[in-house]
Amino acid sequence: MANRGTVKPSTNFNASADAEVLHKAMKGLGTNEDAILQLVTARSNAQRQEIKASYKTLYGKDLIGDLKGELGGKFETLIVALMTSPITYDVTSLHNAIKGAGTDEKVLVEILASRTSQQVKQIVAAYKQEYDHDLEKDITGDTSGHFQRLLVILLQANRQTGIQAESIESDAQALFKAGEQKFGTDEQSFVTILGNRSAEHLRKVFDAYMKLSGYEIEESIKRETSGNLKDLLLAVVKCARSVPAYFAETLYYAMKGSGTDDNTLIRVMVTRSEADLLDIRAQFRRLFACSLHSMIKGDTSGDYRKALLALCGGDDA
Repeated sequence: MANRGTVKPSTNFNASADAEVLHKAMKGLGTNEDAILQLVTARSNAQRQEIKASYKTLYGKDLIGDLKGELGGKFETLIVALMTSPITYDVTSLHNAIKGAGTDEKVLVEILASRTSQQVKQIVAAYKQEYDHDLEKDITGDTSGHFQRLLVILLQANRQTGIQAESIESDAQALFKAGEQKFGTDEQSFVTILGNRSAEHLRKVFDAYMKLSGYEIEESIKRETSGNLKDLLLAVVKCARSVPAYFAETLYYAMKGSGTDDNTLIRVMVTRSEADLLDIRAQFRRLFACSLHSMIKGDTSGDYRKALLALCGGDDA
């Protein structure tokens, strides 16, 4: 897949020179936050991993530990997230969402609905290695019902590939019969079909469903389901239609209204910065009356804002 990220590897890269810049920025009185954010947002994640290794070789200290000691608040959270390898970051996000009292379902929904099958397989393996726990067991211990069943299906990472032309119509029929045509909803049909078919197959099914019922599948899901299951089904449908549009919407609602959901803002900006943030920006501009850049600018402040805007790249005014 072509890299549609805003962050590209630095061309004249020198890991030990970068490690020195960061060390100098944190040495002595006061911290040069500007130097840190300028450097970190202008390197790819793979390059940041090399900088971490060089830093330890040069100074015998852990770069992330030093950053945590020098920085604070949301800015620290963002910089540490950028310094973490992508799979480790997803694994840590999932672990934090599950552990302790209460579950942060939003994180489970976002990560498991949007990652590729290959990424999910890597996440499951890395989770086991990191925590010596089974991610599926941890999730099933913390969730229930059809919400749990669909999460388990997504964790299997066994989506079909391509389009099964012969079953487009029958899938649409099954969804129609399970929802709009039935008194009460047969959630299992939604869970099985949306959890197992490929994105391109599902897009055809959604068109057939629209012809059959007169409704977009999203409208039916909103009417027929509720709570966490509704959120997960909608995320799966939106990601089947367009992952960048799903994230554009996620970012918009993280910032809209009073208060900002900074955890979501940081997670999406960090995880998509080298994947499809250019496409997310284009979708954002198409869907909402402003650019992603202008919304971040209006919603955040200080070094945190500077670093987010550096990740965002240009303004699609």
